[in-house]
Amino acid sequence: MMFDLGLVSVSFRSLEPKQITELCRECGLEYIEWGSDVHAPCTDSARINEIIELQCDHGIKCSSYGTYFRIGINDPSELYGYIEAAKKLGTDILRLWCGDKNYTDMTTEEREYIIAESKKASKIAEECGVTLCMECHNKTFTNCLDGAIELMQAVDSPCFRMYWQPNQFRTLDENLEYAEKIAKYVKVIHVFNWEGKNKYPLCDAIDIWRKYLSFFDGSQKLLLEFMPDGKPESLAAETAALKEIRSAF
Repeated sequence: MMFDLGLVSVSFRSLEPKQITELCRECGLEYIEWGSDVHAPCTDSARINEIIELQCDHGIKCSSYGTYFRIGINDPSELYGYIEAAKKLGTDILRLWCGDKNYTDMTTEEREYIIAESKKASKIAEECGVTLCMECHNKTFTNCLDGAIELMQAVDSPCFRMYWQPNQFRTLDENLEYAEKIAKYVKVIHVFNWEGKNKYPLCDAIDIWRKYLSFFDGSQKLLLEFMPDGKPESLAAETAALKEIRSAF
């Protein structure tokens, strides 16, 4: 079956890991991306061990480790702690952010520095046997297609890849172009239905998401990120819509 399905744990920051794993099992989601900020800090061994046990008990796997490490801001040596935690959780994919400015707001010197730091990070990833993936996040180097392509080509490592998600502040055509041209680098896709600051049910965007996914090869994890109303009770409906999207492939 193409596209494994899961949830980003930060969708429910106020819930405990046990509640999140139970929700995923009930809805038929097999994967969770654990966030390093609240649910799975890399320095909290007890919490990591608790999550490992919960995954075993509920038949859940860790798709990826959602860190808040920023390339060019954090020291590359900090990656080792995150990588150790990711491996314990059962994943070799780590989500990172790249810099703290939009690509077009960076000077040439700032871009060159980010690329140099990215190459350092990729060497650590190669050494440790993991893949570091940059999120298409606003106020980062990869907030736009040009930045992402430049970074992927400059680093040129199979251990340095991308996430993808539509940008709620860009047009459908812009998002379709970004999806098409970045697809070969993407390991994980965050799924939601947003427009500007407004969040809508995923069922209203099934056709749009099928267009997005037509550019990908099916090996990517599709992870629901946040509910349209923020409520855990909405996960079942969002999961049903995600499964309907996938059914076309």
